[in-house]
Amino acid sequence: MNVELVWREEDGARLASTVWRVDGPHRAVSSAMLGGGIGPAGWVLNAQVAGAYSRTDPVAHLGELAASLGLEGPGVGMLTAASVERTVRRDDEGVRVSATVGLRVPTWAASPAGVPDPELAPIRLDGTGGVPSRSPLRTPPRRSSQGPPQARPGTVNIVVAVPVPLTDGALVNAVVTATEAKTQALLEAGYPCTGTASDAICVAAPVTSGEAEPFAGPRSVWGARIARAVHAAVHAGALDYTAQLRARVGPAAAPPGHGAATGPGHSR
Repeated sequence: MNVELVWREEDGARLASTVWRVDGPHRAVSSAMLGGGIGPAGWVLNAQVAGAYSRTDPVAHLGELAASLGLEGPGVGMLTAASVERTVRRDDEGVRVSATVGLRVPTWAASPAGVPDPELAPIRLDGTGGVPSRSPLRTPPRRSSQGPPQARPGTVNIVVAVPVPLTDGALVNAVVTATEAKTQALLEAGYPCTGTASDAICVAAPVTSGEAEPFAGPRSVWGARIARAVHAAVHAGALDYTAQLRARVGPAAAPPGHGAATGPGHSR
């Protein structure tokens, strides 16, 4: 996975993107807005957007960005408000992972119905905006005068490259494995959450004439490698995110928890 870092000027900000131009025929499974599902992929784009991002056509926007970079044919495109410049790379016995980690609003996947979601509060590149009430960085959620805020682009984006072909079932299994490893890493880094409400993932594998791997669970050969690489990348990214907060607002800034087994159904 030869990931290229590129820059552009947009919305008055200098924004980074990572581009992976796939070498040879590949298939990917992804939750991304552009190129989501299972299908061929010749490239993967992870583009940073400004904190006040308000476009209502993100798929078209990603298409424009891909075209500007000369990316042709089917591919996968993701957006994030996290700092793409700080993307973390980790490898494990042939598996290669890049992860962009932003944790403005750590979120539990299972949340009580009817509770306002701080993930929908506007975000800004300077770190202001709605964050959980447990965090010392909390500011009141704000709404646009033109209506409710738009859902934010993903803040933990993960790209996984596996060097062997995978069946459809193994591709899906790889997404589960990577997601479990991501959550483990976040908990161990002190963030009591399963991720954010808009994370995205892409797992890509080559198309060859050989027999495809049927399994990618955490105890399979390739699943274990995926889990370790994702865990290492997300854990490093989460610690880096915490360091950024402390550097910006002082030593009081810290994750809203420190690895405790807490959640919607637990007290602390």
